[in-house]
Formats: sequence, C-alpha cells, structure tokens
Amino acid sequence: MPAPRDPLRVDILPGTLDLLILKTLSVQPMHGYGIAQHIGRLSADALKVEEGSLYPALQRLKLKGWLTAEWRITPTGRRARYYELSRGGRRQLARELSAFDQLVAAVRSVVRPA
Repeated sequence: MPAPRDPLRVDILPGTLDLLILKTLSVQPMHGYGIAQHIGRLSADALKVEEGSLYPALQRLKLKGWLTAEWRITPTGRRARYYELSRGGRRQLARELSAFDQLVAAVRSVVRPA
C-alpha cells in the first residue's frame, strides 16, 4: 500500500520543472541535490523535486544549451556536478517567466473573476 500523500505538498505541474530549475540556477551554480533543496526550502517544502525527474530534466536542459555543467568539490569535500545557466538559459528563463506570468493571469481571471 502506498504511503499517504502529504496534504501540504503540491504536484509540480508539467512544464514547470524546467522553469523552477532555470530560476534556481539564476541565483548561483548548484549541484542537483542543492537545486532540489533550494526549491523545497523556498516553497516551504510544498514542492518536492524527485531525483527521477530532476536529473533527466538537467540533462535535457544541458542538451538544449541552456545549462553548462562541470565537476567540482562541494563544501563537504564530495565531488558533484555543478550546473550553471548559459546565456541562452538566461534568455529562456526570461521567456518562461513571461509565459508563466501570462498563464497565471489567465487562470486567475477564470477562477477568481472580478
């Protein structure tokens, strides 16, 4: 029997994981675990990014040229792959933020009409 769903957690909508990753990496380069922790922390743990979704998304964004990656040593002395936004990634982030804002405004106009 599956574990009960945490009522405080919300599902990450399809298409928003890329936006969350790009926005997170606009702050500073991070490794995968750090990205997941950052998203969880900023969302008060309402959003949980699973490894099975995160690492394929990072690879996809890297293949699109929106991220670069390099191996570094973490503050705890472990080797980890750090991801950073490329110029193209910054442009894509701007496009995705604009599209997201438009989507939120459109949904709001339907579910909370004036």
